Amino acid sequence: METGCVSRPRREGASSDTFDSVDSAIAAIGRGEFVVVVDDESRENEGDLIVAADAITPEGIGFMLRHTSGLICVSISGDVADRLQLPPMVAQNSESFQTAFTVSVDKRTGVSTGISASDRAATLRALADPHSVAADFVRPGHVFPLRARSGGVMVRPGHTEAAQDLVRLAGREPAGVLCEIVNEDGEMARRPDLFRFARSHGLAIITIAQLIDWRRANAPHATCGGISK
Repeated sequence: METGCVSRPRREGASSDTFDSVDSAIAAIGRGEFVVVVDDESRENEGDLIVAADAITPEGIGFMLRHTSGLICVSISGDVADRLQLPPMVAQNSESFQTAFTVSVDKRTGVSTGISASDRAATLRALADPHSVAADFVRPGHVFPLRARSGGVMVRPGHTEAAQDLVRLAGREPAGVLCEIVNEDGEMARRPDLFRFARSHGLAIITIAQLIDWRRANAPHATCGGISK
């Protein structure tokens, strides 16, 4: 099974314009596959490719670079950010959705300039490694960690928290790679485009609203650092 890079025929029985189940997305993340996660149309109205950082490969990075904005981020928990000594990128966050960028990083050893697909995959896997320490990374770099809010999508309905919730629910390490999907012209892909993209590559597609409902039904009081399926 390939991990971190999935491009398969249309999923059996999947409607071209119906979202998949959260359970199917969790299972896909657990297998190391990409999923498409869409936020509310009144929010960013964007879809992100999400995959577990501990499953990412250079081929997976290549897939992301072909179909996304290219600004590859990784959602990490507050505990991981603190352990790796990753402070906020800016002292005063004035971004409209309060996306919590930390300083950017590259893996200190085993990479060249940090920008290639293999270099970024190595950095992402290192960020997911529970044995990594702050000295394993140089700052700034070409990978952009995002500090997920404790409580996940129950407290902030963003892609950062959705990625964190999905990897934890799937039993992966608490680091989820994410990047915004774009059309061939470089403009943001909207829902009709996202359905076509997901179906053409055989990927599960869900909404953050679905994930919130799933959490309410299955893990209403769990924090981002302690979700149980």
